[in-house]
Amino acid sequence: MARVAVTGSSGKLGRAVVPHLLEHGWDVVALDRVPSPRSDVASSVVELTDFGQAVEAMGGIDDRHAGVDALVHLAAIPAPGLAPNAATFANNMTGSYNVYAAALRAGVRKIVWASSETVLGLPFDEPPPYVPVDEEYPPRPTSTYSLVKTLEEELARQLCRWHPDLSMTGLRFSNVMDPEDYAQFPGYDDEPSLRRFNLWGYIDARDGAQAVRRALAHESVGADVFIIANADTVMTRSNEELLAAEFPGVPLARSLSPHETLLSIDKARRVLGYEPEHSWRDEPRESVPPASPPGR
Repeated sequence: MARVAVTGSSGKLGRAVVPHLLEHGWDVVALDRVPSPRSDVASSVVELTDFGQAVEAMGGIDDRHAGVDALVHLAAIPAPGLAPNAATFANNMTGSYNVYAAALRAGVRKIVWASSETVLGLPFDEPPPYVPVDEEYPPRPTSTYSLVKTLEEELARQLCRWHPDLSMTGLRFSNVMDPEDYAQFPGYDDEPSLRRFNLWGYIDARDGAQAVRRALAHESVGADVFIIANADTVMTRSNEELLAAEFPGVPLARSLSPHETLLSIDKARRVLGYEPEHSWRDEPRESVPPASPPGR
């Protein structure tokens, strides 16, 4: 049974990734600033901005584990504005470099990490070049958080150049949602501008976990990135109506169905075999007023 370290294991996405990987045969080592509540994983409290702790976390900690075969790196300050920009940069960039360097020292050659939809130009104050947006145009970071995600993608490319046997897969996750968040969704129709910041996209945490598993299973070397979103939007209004109101004049790269995601998952489907299995439209819920844009 292969062993994978999951950083940020207690975060919103990590809480879905850990059980999903366990269910699919992985032995999981949970690494976070807070201990995992699960009894079926090896759990250690780790500060990844401390390189020594990152090295020990990847190489083995006492009786917790004796090393790992793969790394899933989700740990980060998860959105712009949650901390001062310099703190966000220092935490996220340093933590990523440390855990990657530690993993390489430990012989790990399979890394999957959480990039972000924000590298696409969110919050789209400048309209996207076309819709649905995809991985074919250069990153457009508009915040320090997004700048770090962009630099992490370049870091992965250079590390893979140094290590030709290394596989690094960046998943540009959309806004992560749990089923309990779906009660807010019907209220978005009253004010479409609330969700224009990411083209009305989202990712169910369970489908995010599926994408992680498929990226781990993908046999490749080198660095690559994939947009990971759900197959639909958060809206019951049609794409035609939304785009006319919020992004008039933005060209369509191809025809769209009324509620199809505007964050293209075509590449993830084609290369990784990713296919969303969940939708807010299928979840029982009671409508509540929407909050301001939730954290990513």
